[in-house]
Amino acid sequence: MARREVVIGLAACLGWSALAIQMYLVFFARWQEQASLIGGLINFFSYFTVLTNTLVAVVLSQAAFGKASAARRFFLAPAVSSGIAASIILVGLAYSLLLRHLWHPQGWQWLADELLHDVMPLLFVAYWWCCVDKGSLRLKHLALWLLYPLGYFAFALLRGHSIGVYPYPFIDVSKLGYAQVVFNALSILFGFIAIGGVILALDHWQGGRLAKARTQP
Repeated sequence: MARREVVIGLAACLGWSALAIQMYLVFFARWQEQASLIGGLINFFSYFTVLTNTLVAVVLSQAAFGKASAARRFFLAPAVSSGIAASIILVGLAYSLLLRHLWHPQGWQWLADELLHDVMPLLFVAYWWCCVDKGSLRLKHLALWLLYPLGYFAFALLRGHSIGVYPYPFIDVSKLGYAQVVFNALSILFGFIAIGGVILALDHWQGGRLAKARTQP
């Protein structure tokens, strides 16, 4: 393997390890409460953080270890990898701004939180900057990226309405009411649009710079 692939592979392994630690903690807590492990698995994948970190780990794994396939072409496509980059940046920023002050995890939970919310976003941004082809993104891609957070919010609200449990306090309708939750969701959505706009601008700038460098004698 080339040195770059080794580094990407280590990042992929770190991402899967973070998810595995978090899953173990969820299952251990459910076991102590004598609750359903299947329910724990469903809860685990009800978090935007977990879903997005899973996508990050898949992209990194495909980049480092994947064989030529439709799945590899899909996940490594600049439009897809860039959309996932925007989502994982949102994960890191939202946690730091809205959630970090609400609790103080210790031990393995602290490690999982740091990996999922701080380390993996930074690693994937570095991967996006260094390894993803630039110059092909358009505004239509940002519109497509919006489908992921919009779909997640719709799912979280419908699931919360059905079972009375919401994955994040800022979308807890039972405590905040729909008006405040919609306001919070729109604020986060506008933040995502801003992140996407920066990614588009950087893609355009780096793509133009690289294209100019290739045409120079």
